[in-house]
Parts: sequence; C-alpha cells; structure tokens
Amino acid sequence: MTAAEALAFIEEHGVVLASAKGPVPRLAEAIVNESIKGSWWAHPKSRQIFAVFRAVTDSEDVLVCRLVNGKITFVHRRLWPALFRIAQRFSSRQIAQVHEEHMASGRHVTREVPFPNWVPSGVAERATSITEGEALSALGRWTLPSNRE
Repeated sequence: MTAAEALAFIEEHGVVLASAKGPVPRLAEAIVNESIKGSWWAHPKSRQIFAVFRAVTDSEDVLVCRLVNGKITFVHRRLWPALFRIAQRFSSRQIAQVHEEHMASGRHVTREVPFPNWVPSGVAERATSITEGEALSALGRWTLPSNRE
C-alpha cells in the first residue's frame, strides 16, 4: 500500500487505528494486507509501514490523536466537524493532536496540541449544523460508551 492508498483508506473508514487492536480498522495491517502478530516493528515490511505512517501523519487531511482506546488513531478531515460536535464525550487526552518526532539521537518525543487549538477555522461552524446523533453515526458504533476508553 502506498501513502496515497493509505490516505484513501483513512478517508473511506474515517477513523483508523495505527496498529493497536480495537473496534476500527488498523492501518498497519491494511498496509501489508495481512494480520500482524505482535509488534509491527518486527514485521518484514516494517520499513514500508513506517514510511506510510510518516506520510499519513504529515498529511493535513489527517488528525493524529489517541481517540480510540487511548491508542494512536487517524481521523480523516471529513469527520472533524462530527468530532467537534461530540468532543465533550471524550477526554482531553483523547482529542489532543499528537505529533511524534524521532530525534537524530534516536530518542522519540511526543508533543500534543490540546483540543480545540488544533481545529482549523470553519470546522466549529460546520459542527453546529450536525446533530449529536448524526455526529455519533458519522464516527461509528465504536463511539458507544461500551466501546470507548
């Protein structure tokens, strides 16, 4: 799977986990087109997974957060108004934008931009035209309390 195909996958599904098990599709498994046992870092196609993840996280059409079960989640831009509409249903940690950086030293640094600081102009306005039920439906069944963090 290429970066463009991964972005199309995220757009189609709306909410996708990077690699963790959960109630929504996993991008790592879509990239390699098979189930991954254990860490994707040990998979023979780990370099491809990493490259696609980097491209996806650099996209302006994808929010990287910890929305589903506190795990790295990709949310496509088309769902940002729905997410904004029901943001009160989630913890501030779940809806903060996550930026992961790999330093030259090899150290991994995570920075977060709190909600709603990451929200582009126009999203809040579009959210006012969506009912809570429409927002929940757009985001999917995983938003039911029994399926969330």
